[in-house]
Formats: sequence, C-alpha cells, structure tokens
Amino acid sequence: MKKANNSQAALLGLQHLLAMYSGAVAVPLLIGTALNFNTEQMTYLVSIDIFMCGLATLLQLMRNRYFGIGLPVVLGCAIQAVEPLKMIGSQFTIQTMYGAIIVAGIFVCLVSGQFSKVKRLFPPVVTGTLITVIGLTLIPIAIQNIGGGNASAKDFGSLTNITLGFLTVILILAIQVFAKGFLSSIAVLLGLVIGSLVAAALGLVSLAPLHEAPWFHVPQPFYFGMPHFEWSSSVTMIIIALVSMVESTGVYFALGDILNKKITEKDLKLGYRAEGMAVILGGIFNTFPYTTFSQNVGLLELSGIKTKRPIYWSAGLLMLLGLLPKAGALATMIPTPVLGGAMLVMFAMISVQGIRILANVDFTDQRNILVVAVSIGLGLGVSIYPNIFQNLPRAVQLFLGNGIVVASLSSVLLNLAFKGRAGLAKKDIK
Repeated sequence: MKKANNSQAALLGLQHLLAMYSGAVAVPLLIGTALNFNTEQMTYLVSIDIFMCGLATLLQLMRNRYFGIGLPVVLGCAIQAVEPLKMIGSQFTIQTMYGAIIVAGIFVCLVSGQFSKVKRLFPPVVTGTLITVIGLTLIPIAIQNIGGGNASAKDFGSLTNITLGFLTVILILAIQVFAKGFLSSIAVLLGLVIGSLVAAALGLVSLAPLHEAPWFHVPQPFYFGMPHFEWSSSVTMIIIALVSMVESTGVYFALGDILNKKITEKDLKLGYRAEGMAVILGGIFNTFPYTTFSQNVGLLELSGIKTKRPIYWSAGLLMLLGLLPKAGALATMIPTPVLGGAMLVMFAMISVQGIRILANVDFTDQRNILVVAVSIGLGLGVSIYPNIFQNLPRAVQLFLGNGIVVASLSSVLLNLAFKGRAGLAKKDIK
C-alpha cells in the first residue's frame, strides 16, 4: 500500500473533495430551489451543508467504541432524499422536514446493532453483484455531465462539452499510465485542474460564484426554526434512511475488498451509528441526511493510496470551505463536462472492483449465474426507469425506486432462495 507525506495527503484530500463536491452541493440547490429559498437562505444552506459533509466524514473516520467505521470513506448528502424532502417541505413545513430528518437519524442509531447482522447475507456472489451495480448505475450520471449536465438544454452534447469531457478522461488516463510516483496518484486532480484551465481559456468558466459568495459563515442550529414532528413525514425519512443503510453496506464491503480487510458486524454497527449521528446533526443544523459516498471508492483504487490520512484532510477542507463560502465557490467553478470526465473513470473503477470479486465466484454453479444476472438486470433497469413502480404505494416507491437497493434485495433473496440458510455459511468461491 502506498503512503503519502502531509503535503501529498493534502492534495489527495483535495482530490477526494472535488470528486464529491458537485454531488454534495446538488442536494441543497435542488431542495432550496424547489422550496423557493431566497439568496440568503440558499447561501446558508450550501455553506452549512459543505461544513456538515466534513463533520459527518470525521465521525466515520474517528473510530471508537461507540461510532465510526474507521475506513477511508467520505460522506455527503443522500441524493435519494431529495424528492421526499421536497414533498415534505411543500406539503407541510420546512420545520417538519427537519423534524423528520432528526427522527430518521435517531432510528438509524437505535437499529444499527440489529441491522449489522445483515453481514451474513452478503457472501461474495452478493457483494460482487452489488458493487458492480453501484458503479454501473453511476456511469450514466457521468455521461450526462460530459454532455453538459442538463439533457434538455440546447447545448447538451455539444462538441465543446464532449471535447472537454473526453479530454479530461484522456488526461487522467495518460497521467495514470505515464506519470511516476505521486503524480500518478493525483491523476484525477490534475485532470480536473488542466481540464478547467482549458475551459477557462475558451471562456467557459464564470467567476460569478466567487464574487457573489460571502467571506465567512457560522453554522447555526435550527436556522429555519425549531423542528416539528409529524408521523408520516418521519416514516418517509426512515424508509430513506434504510435505503441509505443498504447502499452504505455495499460501499463498506467494497472498501473492505480494496483494503483486504474483513468487514465485521461491529464495523457495520459503528458505521451505521456514525451515519445516524450525522443525520441527526443534519436535522439540528438544518441541512440533510448524510450517507457514505460511493464515488470516492474508485479514487482509492486509482490512487493506490488507501490510508485515512487524505480523508482527514478532505474532512478538514470541507469544514473550512463551509466556513469560508468564497473559498468553497472555487470548487463550483469546475465545468460540468470536466467533472463528468473524471466521474466516468472513477465510477467505472467501482464496477471493475465488483467484477474482480465476481471473478472468484464459482460460476459452474448455475444458481450463482442466475443471482448475478437477474440482480444486475433489475438494478440497472430500475435505475433507468424508476417510475416503473409509480402505481405502488408511495412508501414502496421510495424504497424500490433505487436500483442499488433493488439489486441488494434481489441478490440477497435469490441467494437465500437457491441455497437456503446452509448456503450462508459456505464460501461462494472456487
């Protein structure tokens, strides 16, 4: 395993930050816009969200007897929470929205011990399938960003956007292959910087976000008022929390495989509990639910540096950017196609990690083939057409509208059905 000194770790941390930044700020922008927040409210929302991403990441890194999985993970806003939160905020109040988030966080903390027992349901045939689906379901997002981000925009797929996106891909690949030592470890960061400079030379980088952002911002608990608790909203967010826990489980196992570390029930319990605490803090400081970001897993594989030190830097930088919005605005200036090019490489690496696990599964057993084939098919299908469940109850839609969750349920249930409880104790490897 490669190691990095402090300055190198800082650059690697910045690389992780840039990889997740757009996903982190997308949630407050989408929800704030839908609920008609004014400029001042939106500024607070984005700034405190970035700060809380760093704090949530820190909770996971600082492993102790009570919380923290202690793996090199980065936490950000759960994108699956956007639509439910918009619905709660519009049908009830903003205070109800944050009350539901707090309840969901408490729920995660309370069930973390019991939920950690799902480990025995995840043999290699299941984890390999799930990690493969995580990567494959993220790739369309990367392609959309390479096209410009908004598929309905007139310039979507323009020659300029495509050129910038694939130039970034080529830069990352070239640096990864031909650069020596530490430079190859920061291939994604260099690709983002050089791609952004090329875009700036073409006049495609706006300095407006930098000019408009304030210099300093202080986190305030209950900025939008004291929380209000309403049962249906709370149940909705609990369902979203369960979806996030299932998704995080796959990420934990993916990291365990990369680091050659066996993920135990205790690891899972501490990881879930840290996420629950982050969700509670999100409700208190009026941000959003937080979950482990899968897109950063690919960076570990690409850089070859798999220690926690760069992630500590990333957490610190996120908290700093949350306090200094003008500095944080710099990261928002990366053109969408450039970011999409970097995403394409990282997300594909996640899928490759899943395929590596599946390479050790015994495919002379027809049942393993069926588990993988059906689960990947369902996971990708639902990711493309989540509205297939639009006629089912709302609570069911929230759960089954996530392709990663569907793939998880399918692979676990099919493996149980084909092999029974006895199969859980066996190694699904050659």
